Amino acid sequence: MPHKIGFVVVSSSGHEDGFSARELMIHAPTVSGWRSPRFCQFPQEIVLQMVERCRIRKLQLLAHQYMISSKIEFYISESLPEYFVPYQAERFRRLGYVSLCDNEKTGCKARELKSVYVDAVGQFLKLIFHQNHVNKYNVYNQVALVAINIIGDPADFSDDSNITSREKLIDHYLGHNTEDPALEGSCAGKSDYISPLDDLAFDMYQDPEVAQIIRKLDERKREAVQKERYDYAKKLKQAIADLQKVGERLGRYEVEKRCAVEKEDYDLAKEKKQQMEQYRAKVYEQLELHSLADAELMRRPFDLPLQPLVHSGSPRHQPATLSLPQQEERVTENRFADPFPQEKPSSHSLDISPQHPTGDWAPPTIDPPRRTHVAGAYSKTWSHREDALLALYKQLMEMPVGTPKEDLKSTLRASVFLIRRAIRDIVTPVFQASLKLLKMIITQYIPKHKLSKLETTHCVERTIPILLTRTGDSSARLRVIASNFVQEMALFKEVKSLQIIPSYLVQPFKAKSSPHVALSQVALLARLLRDLGPECSGLTANSVMKFSVSALEHRVYEVRETAVTIILDMYKQHGASVLEYLPPDDSTTRKNVLYKTIFEGFAKIDGRPTDAEIRAQKKAATEEAEKRKKEEIKALQGQLAALREMQAEVQEKESDAVKAKNQDTQGRKAAPPDAAEIPDNHYLDNLCIFCGERSDSFTEEGLDLHYWKQCLMLTRCDYCKQVVEISSLTEHLLTECDKKDGFGKCYRCSEAILKEELPRHIKMKDCNPAKSEKLANRCPLCHENFTPGEEAWKAHLMGPAGCTMNLRKTHVLHTAPTLPPGKSPAVTKSGTSGPKAGSKIPTPKGGLSKGSGRTYTKR
Repeated sequence: MPHKIGFVVVSSSGHEDGFSARELMIHAPTVSGWRSPRFCQFPQEIVLQMVERCRIRKLQLLAHQYMISSKIEFYISESLPEYFVPYQAERFRRLGYVSLCDNEKTGCKARELKSVYVDAVGQFLKLIFHQNHVNKYNVYNQVALVAINIIGDPADFSDDSNITSREKLIDHYLGHNTEDPALEGSCAGKSDYISPLDDLAFDMYQDPEVAQIIRKLDERKREAVQKERYDYAKKLKQAIADLQKVGERLGRYEVEKRCAVEKEDYDLAKEKKQQMEQYRAKVYEQLELHSLADAELMRRPFDLPLQPLVHSGSPRHQPATLSLPQQEERVTENRFADPFPQEKPSSHSLDISPQHPTGDWAPPTIDPPRRTHVAGAYSKTWSHREDALLALYKQLMEMPVGTPKEDLKSTLRASVFLIRRAIRDIVTPVFQASLKLLKMIITQYIPKHKLSKLETTHCVERTIPILLTRTGDSSARLRVIASNFVQEMALFKEVKSLQIIPSYLVQPFKAKSSPHVALSQVALLARLLRDLGPECSGLTANSVMKFSVSALEHRVYEVRETAVTIILDMYKQHGASVLEYLPPDDSTTRKNVLYKTIFEGFAKIDGRPTDAEIRAQKKAATEEAEKRKKEEIKALQGQLAALREMQAEVQEKESDAVKAKNQDTQGRKAAPPDAAEIPDNHYLDNLCIFCGERSDSFTEEGLDLHYWKQCLMLTRCDYCKQVVEISSLTEHLLTECDKKDGFGKCYRCSEAILKEELPRHIKMKDCNPAKSEKLANRCPLCHENFTPGEEAWKAHLMGPAGCTMNLRKTHVLHTAPTLPPGKSPAVTKSGTSGPKAGSKIPTPKGGLSKGSGRTYTKR
């Protein structure tokens, strides 16, 4: 008869975080199902593998209330290509499609349960989801599927190889045994009868634990009918009807509790939990009172031990294997309560001692030696749990090479289930034993028996989420052990090629994740970046940078600091390509200390000076300029004082001569009181105060022209067009020029260099090193060091053997007329002919005015 067919999700085109296609393997009131990525491309697809080659009779789809696909297509296939090879469409045969309602009539508040009757044989089912219906709630244009149910029967009963314990283990993700006779319905005479207990609505609205009891009671009811115990069968029928109402009620309580947890109303959640426990205990008490159930039947899913995996001659009568514990694994995976409830029995816990209840329906006893192998993992004594894992380790190590592949895979998956449970254990030795067992399976068991990469993937994907959770454990020791093992596992050669673990580490932080979990995640990512290097395909620049930039906003300081380290490592590996994920490097961005640290780190990596170093250089240059400015003013004042004394002496001699000559005619007429000042007032007329040249052409306009084009001691700045002294050109570019922000100072030659050229200039190291000012002057034109002192500037800039890069001197030499022998330009004596180079002096009456420092602008 057709019955519920178990399946696993082989692949999907994508999913939103927290809504993987693997959720479709669970049927319970609280499941969320699968959702496509936000703003995904259509069509989307999911491929399912059934536990056996079967004849599908009925498909049931439970659609989302507003993320609704307009059309879903169905394809079936007998097989798939090898692992990691894209699924080729020609291997699938199209069955047809169904259209889903847009749900406008219900206001997108109800879910549509769609049943499709088919008749097709195969083992792989592909679903293709087309464009979504548009509504105001589906803002990201997603499609979703809450649940899918497959009903059928085996296609070939004679082939025992199609029914293996591995496939039964997969089927137990649904929380029941497909070989349970209760699933065949109560109408034995109807070969096409489908039991209501196999309907999707039954599991989606029933408490999973009560649903298991109902199935067991239905099985006993049919046994009672076969034995003609009709009164007992009638009592069981009524109990099943009542329990269905109980299961629905408990299912509602579970949904309400989950909603309370999501809203962080923990008082309400606790109230709902207690309400469920009290109600459940009362119902179970009534069942025992009426002798309708025994303690073994009503044991909670997490209290039942694993049973040995055995083969049977008939695929329809194989003993249950790993059924109820597997249900616990799926249903309680997201619980917020204590992960080990079996160690803290409540006041209404049922007696689970191996007693033999009265009645003909007593369950078969379990083989004691086998139970002591597996049941130890569920013991309340931690040492027994540890011993059970070590015993399993020894058994797997001793398994012979010739063991059938299906048995090897079944044993592996059952072991992974035990490992998942042990990883959650709060006792350190048990936790360490689980890691030892997992490492052996991945690095020895799978390679030894030449199992496929699919099994390695299964081991990693089933354990890594729990391991990452344990990296946030309250125990520092457990956090370190878990983090180190995750890093070690990522570097296993069997795991490294799959690139699974890196993809988990770049997932965004969950809203309510522990600070320890977040810190461990970024720390692991930073370590794996160094260990795996840029060639790791799972750590692309896009995924790592997006994660790291989001981590900069985390509330924990250590997480933000580690994110900065990751970004700097990515810059070393990928260069400027990481800049597109960061805000622009400007003053606004640098107000954020983290971004300022990041950009300064980039500068250090590139060999460029940081802002702090640039500011220090500017400050030192400014202080040096101020110091020289004061010295120049002091020297100028001394020069002017000496000049006035000389002029006073000359005036006094001239005055005496005039007095002697004109004594008779002038009488005792006194000289004008300001006569001594007249020569001083006219001394600077027709004189260039920079080069010392005197000429009758140096009128007000003539001096302007001389300063602009001819004076050998001056030059025009190429960036601001101001006339400055050559001796102070470097200081002008660094501190006074309008473009001063574009220059930096070379620490070798002490000259002003454009910032964009400064890193290359420093790296080349081909500039002529500068000497101390006390030892030598430095020419910014020819970049040569020469004799120190102010007069040395004139000799260097004006002399024929001096600077070869002074364009004004070159121009004068080419254009100056030939003078008669013995004649020379009118230039005053050295030392008194002009001002000290770079000093401030009184402005001549002519056309240039003194600017700030040593710059001169035309009037």
